[in-house]
Amino acid sequence: MKMILAIVNHDDSGDVIGGLTEGGFMVTKIATIGGFLKKDNTTIILGVDDEKVDSAIEIIYSKSHSRQQMVPVVTEHGFAYSPETLLEVTVGGATIFVLDVERFEKM
Repeated sequence: MKMILAIVNHDDSGDVIGGLTEGGFMVTKIATIGGFLKKDNTTIILGVDDEKVDSAIEIIYSKSHSRQQMVPVVTEHGFAYSPETLLEVTVGGATIFVLDVERFEKM
């Protein structure tokens, strides 16, 4: 058995969770915030039999999409911070971790 941790953009989380549940997977959703852009993400946790890992990952990737977003570049001027320019960055997509599970119980 494996545990999949999938970090997806908050905007994609409904589609990802819907696709996984339609595919027969049971999921747990945790609201998280990314460290770099400080934007809302969703961390999805699911326990998966070894032979179904690839199927779950395919669903996650098919329902989570990367996109371009403009973010302010903040520079320091004395005691004040002011945005001077915008930087285009890629956000979204999915970051997936697959971990071995030594023991699994459901009560």
